[in-house]
Amino acid sequence: MFKGAVLRYLVSDALSLIGNSIAGVVLPLVLLARTGDVLAAGSLALICAVPQFVCGVVGGALLDRMNRRTVSIVADFISAASCALLPIIDEVWGLSFGWFVLLGLLGAVGDVPGMSARDALLPAVCEREGADLQRFVGASQSLGALVNIIGPAVAALLIGFMDEADVLWVTAAFSCAAALVTWTLPRSVGEVAAAAEVEQANVAAVPSKCATLLATAKSVLVDGLAALFATDPLLRAFTMLSFGITMVMGSLQGIVLPAFFTQMGQPEAVGYVVSAMGAGLLMGSMGYTALAHKMSRRRWLVVSLVGMAAAVGVMGRFPELPVLLAAAALLGLFAGPASALLGFFAFDRVPDERRGSAMGTLNALYLVVAPAGAFVGSVLISTVQIHGAGPVLAGAWLVVTVVALLARPLRHIEAKDLAADRI
Repeated sequence: MFKGAVLRYLVSDALSLIGNSIAGVVLPLVLLARTGDVLAAGSLALICAVPQFVCGVVGGALLDRMNRRTVSIVADFISAASCALLPIIDEVWGLSFGWFVLLGLLGAVGDVPGMSARDALLPAVCEREGADLQRFVGASQSLGALVNIIGPAVAALLIGFMDEADVLWVTAAFSCAAALVTWTLPRSVGEVAAAAEVEQANVAAVPSKCATLLATAKSVLVDGLAALFATDPLLRAFTMLSFGITMVMGSLQGIVLPAFFTQMGQPEAVGYVVSAMGAGLLMGSMGYTALAHKMSRRRWLVVSLVGMAAAVGVMGRFPELPVLLAAAALLGLFAGPASALLGFFAFDRVPDERRGSAMGTLNALYLVVAPAGAFVGSVLISTVQIHGAGPVLAGAWLVVTVVALLARPLRHIEAKDLAADRI
């Protein structure tokens, strides 16, 4: 049973995730209602992708030079402000696409560094409370899966009672609550190692503020990429695997499934599929948390990858809705262990003094990979039509699975093998 700072961390994480999940449902609806442009949502994601990447990189630099607890608190308040300003501007001037872009960029300033700060805090909270990192990562994944079920349902309920833009007040309230709960964590869990302080002094010696910012961004990007790709074959393999999965899922969930159900006159079914996937992910994460030590990590990974590939193969054929819902639930179920393992190795294999740079770079890259996947999905739909896009994506997922199963670093992921895999 988790308690103390670990429990407060989980509560803060849940509040922040619920706010983000509500915003994820509501913002596209507000955008469509105010602009009437179906392509605006996709355009907004692409426009914000590069600034989000920059914010992730700079945010990673801050995390290795500032108290991570403080960064998380400030980031949640900025996210709250970006959501609260939308209904205010809507009431005073009326929302236009330009306002969405501007406030989307403000949200990126808070969301991306905040997400990285929360990731970087997790191992420190575990260490302080003596919690098992592997089990705690599994519990955190379970919490995220639960939010993926609750958040969209809360958003749908609120939209039934108030204007879509006004629902964003609730999102802002959740972000503020997350910041306040994080405030109750001991300040010591966010402190940065002395090595990072020395590096901060070296960077601060650059005379020009602009040069300092550029040097900081370059330093964190190089350091983050090195931590993820250059020094650890296992971490590199897991990172590339997660990017492959994210790109295919970004295409399937972000473009192909919505286009399919819109063509079928059932756009609401997208929510059912996402909820089924979230329910499966919750069960898979909870199962992994409870049974993590019952099987080897390699066996967990193999079962997870093969199960996900089979589920995506069924979804790519666009069967009847009940079958599609079952396949989505199975996809989430088998994704639970793989997601927890990816998180565990990301936290466990990166040294504390480089964790901020690595997490900031990793989260920033995710924010580029997902829109890239959505763009690929739109290209597939325009060239091979919707029913051709599904099998192509299923085939791409199968390729990712085969490569992951054959990759040497992923065949040696037991504790006894890890020291030999380091270079």
